[in-house]
Amino acid sequence: MTKVKWGIISTAKIARVHVIPGMQAGAYCEVSAIASRDLQKAQRVAQELSIPKAYGSYEELLADSEVQAVYIPLPNHLHVPWSLKAAEAGKHVLCEKPLGINAADAEKLVNACREKGVLLMEAFMYRTHPQWVTAKNMVKEGKIGELKFIQTSFAYLNRDPENIRNRPDLAGSGGLMDIGCYPISLSRFLFEAEPKRVVALVNRDLNWKIDILASAVLEFAKGHATFTCSTQLTPYQRVNIFGTTGRIEIEIPFNAPEFSPTKMDYETTAGIETLTIDTAHQYQIEGDAFSKAILEGTPLPIPPEDAIANMNVLDALFRSEQSGTWERVK
Repeated sequence: MTKVKWGIISTAKIARVHVIPGMQAGAYCEVSAIASRDLQKAQRVAQELSIPKAYGSYEELLADSEVQAVYIPLPNHLHVPWSLKAAEAGKHVLCEKPLGINAADAEKLVNACREKGVLLMEAFMYRTHPQWVTAKNMVKEGKIGELKFIQTSFAYLNRDPENIRNRPDLAGSGGLMDIGCYPISLSRFLFEAEPKRVVALVNRDLNWKIDILASAVLEFAKGHATFTCSTQLTPYQRVNIFGTTGRIEIEIPFNAPEFSPTKMDYETTAGIETLTIDTAHQYQIEGDAFSKAILEGTPLPIPPEDAIANMNVLDALFRSEQSGTWERVK
């Protein structure tokens, strides 16, 4: 079977622990190279994960003619610059979320990849997991009546001042950019629409100045979505999807376990039914779906324009933080 040869730009933890093993288990992916600004680190990770080639710079990896696609898990402010360089080198790009630091940044990248004829996707891996495919189908089929309200909680505890998520000198740090983008994405995904306006309440760390607690309301034409995200609360994540005749609750919506089943509660007037979703590695599914799009021309699970739309909502939330009132979404 033909496989896409992948290069990994960075030895970030998400790549080492989740994405690379997922791709290596896939039917259409071959991880052939990894790069770091530290050659010894790249070589060590390459040896640990049985990756054939290691490079001491990102430029060297992009110059590798065998590499067809790259995965970019760099800090947020580096997503667009290195994705642009990858596109210039003729590589297809799977880039971590958020795609840019604002909508204009994301739009610049989307247009550049289109001009270069390379595929681009924002790595919202959760959308490929069977639990979300199931939930989306249930909503579309009217299993909960008409969708009216989505409620999301997403939090973790990180007080490390050196962590990139807590660095005020790095554009795109903070909780909204890191995890707030997920409830925005899933709300747009389920409503199949863009919110008309949004309002946000944001608390910032007194020393780091980055947002550590944010709550938001998204107004859609057919309903509402609310979420709270935090980088300084006890770890927790949950999504509740409410319709006129039923409700779906997803127990582990984003960091779904890779080696055990997941559970969803489906509640109607008849009672509550717990649905068990078979074990699935969402990074494997994501990598294979992107690779199939390269090899066979199948549609990407998430079109690149979706990243611009998600950033438009984030931009509006940051404007709302400043204005203290509702803001229209571009």
